[in-house]
Amino acid sequence: MRIIGGEFRGRALASVGKGDAGAHLRPTTDRVRESLFNVLMGGRYGDPISQARVLDLFAGTGALGLEALSRGAADVTFVESGRKGQSLIRENIALCKCADRAQLVGRDATRLGAHSGAPFDLVFLDPPYGKALGEAALNAALEKGWIADDALILWEESAQIKLPTGCEMLETRGFGATNITFLRRAPSIAL
Repeated sequence: MRIIGGEFRGRALASVGKGDAGAHLRPTTDRVRESLFNVLMGGRYGDPISQARVLDLFAGTGALGLEALSRGAADVTFVESGRKGQSLIRENIALCKCADRAQLVGRDATRLGAHSGAPFDLVFLDPPYGKALGEAALNAALEKGWIADDALILWEESAQIKLPTGCEMLETRGFGATNITFLRRAPSIAL
């Protein structure tokens, strides 16, 4: 694995090795990441990366968040509960020398507490496939103030997803057995 473009372009990331079966580490491949960021940088969604606050849920190795940081995001917060994933994220932050712009939250993405900081503009959601954890994590993030109005959410999953209340589906793109669904959080309406 390596960073595809931007400031850290070509930088090799820590090897997953045998990974952690309990954590279900399944890093997004370089090819899928490259295609995904080509879509993001292509203008279809404006400029969702430059100066964005990025949230990487089920971060695994942190490759998606680091790719966004490399391409101009302001900062990234990684949420990962697995010890192996947390170790890989720390190592990758050190390899990219970006500790001042990256934060690791070691907790279950489906059990997020209230978020007191500024909400995130760009969200990567890459849960273990087929376990409905993406739905639970996204609902928690929406309810607890982690996601900004109008945020762009990219959800990687192998099966059909259940769209959470308050989000609109923009498109789904297939990459082999992987589907990435692009969502937009609808602006909150004050009652």
